Amino acid sequence: MGNPLFDALFAPWLNSDAPFLSLDDERVISHRNFADRAARIATVLADAGVVVGERVAVQVPKSPDALAVYAACVRLGAVFLPLNTAYTANELAYFVGDATPHVLLVAPTRAADLAPLASEHSATLMTLGDAGDGSLSEAANGANPRTVVATVGARDLAAILYTSGTTGRSKGAMLTQQNLLSNAQTLCAAWRFTADDVLLHALPIFHTHGLFVASNICLLSGASMVFLPGFNAARVLSRLPDVTTLMGVPTFYTRLLAESAFDAAATAHMRLFVSGSAPLLAETHTQFEARTGHRILERYGMTETNMNTSNPYDGERRAGTVGFALPGVDLRICKPGGEETVEVGEVGVLEVRGENVFAGYWQMPEKTAEELRDNGFFITGDLAREDEDGYVHIVGRGKDLIISGGYNIYPKEVEMLLDQQAGVLESAVVAAPHADFGEGVVAVLVAVPGASIDCDSIAESLRDQIARFKQPKHYAVLPELPRNTMGKVQKNVLREQFSAVFDGA
Repeated sequence: MGNPLFDALFAPWLNSDAPFLSLDDERVISHRNFADRAARIATVLADAGVVVGERVAVQVPKSPDALAVYAACVRLGAVFLPLNTAYTANELAYFVGDATPHVLLVAPTRAADLAPLASEHSATLMTLGDAGDGSLSEAANGANPRTVVATVGARDLAAILYTSGTTGRSKGAMLTQQNLLSNAQTLCAAWRFTADDVLLHALPIFHTHGLFVASNICLLSGASMVFLPGFNAARVLSRLPDVTTLMGVPTFYTRLLAESAFDAAATAHMRLFVSGSAPLLAETHTQFEARTGHRILERYGMTETNMNTSNPYDGERRAGTVGFALPGVDLRICKPGGEETVEVGEVGVLEVRGENVFAGYWQMPEKTAEELRDNGFFITGDLAREDEDGYVHIVGRGKDLIISGGYNIYPKEVEMLLDQQAGVLESAVVAAPHADFGEGVVAVLVAVPGASIDCDSIAESLRDQIARFKQPKHYAVLPELPRNTMGKVQKNVLREQFSAVFDGA
């Protein structure tokens, strides 16, 4: 039966002296050295009692050792549970109580704060810093590398990733060995990754983008990574000559465009720029191509599915779309509340099916049954439409749908018009309770640096562009939009902030 992920991602490179990680301090870690470190960490975890199926919860800074913990879990057949480094002790209490990990691995600076939580749930507390410090690293330094590889099947769990939890409790998406491996194989082929590639990795590794897209692709293909602790535009620019590809969130690209040195010459050697985790403005697409000559490749995925669609490597990468369904992924757009599909061009709820789709939510069978159909289709909750050329457009989340006076309003349609207005850098459209209409449209705007926004002029401009019921009934200007760590606009925060704007209307 073997161990599908280990056999594909790690076994081929156990004896390879080719570079794998190039660090900010100019150290280079080979595939062989990385595998050895992961095997030593596996010994430490095994000595702590971690066996097949046990959860290892990890909330630590990004580092080579942090990535090696993932590799160690794969070797052991353990379930890797990465947690956002911004979570507070109160938030962690939910995840640890729900997942009941055998080991809780945290930054050394948080050990005292989180020791009671680990004790309460009988988890072994270990620490790992970003500079080779912490109890796990110290133990690994003196451990022998583990040679045994656990035997697990393709349907066995490899990871649990918790959803962002913007509404209700966070849900633990159970990802199998086959989920992760099949998606990495598909993306390697779709995006043409080989051992000659060098990826600039500035993403966090507690999220599917930085871990199961970026890292797994490089592990599968034998490519190497320039492994940065985070995104800094100047630092990324300085390392661009060393790489062939970059994966990022839209913020990466807008910040690079703000650097005068980021131009065609700086990117002449690059093969591919990929964007995801949040929508990329069409204006950013246009500016990026005009400045560099490169067309960003935008794709679409979810915690529960990894990647579902991608613009083509060859052919038109169409701004404002997420391309086509990836090979092996079935995609359909349905009318809300049923399985009847909509006509081409109409908006509906996006559903996907394939080897990439998760096994269900940890300890939430009812929620799993609500969102994962018996025929394998997962109800993403995203609103989408497919144009006549087959490109998929994501127009918002189902929960973001605004119903005003009985009419459906898709925020993306209004946002696209707002983003074109003079002085507007970006926008977000949300609903607020309205005594007369049920919900009223609120437009939240951010100004271009140095510019001012005339809300009255914008309101006048929209009068002849969209139906009256879609037009914002309230405008607000903020310095920036609230975002989570992956750059997604937190509309739930905006809905709460502007929940009372129509009181008395």
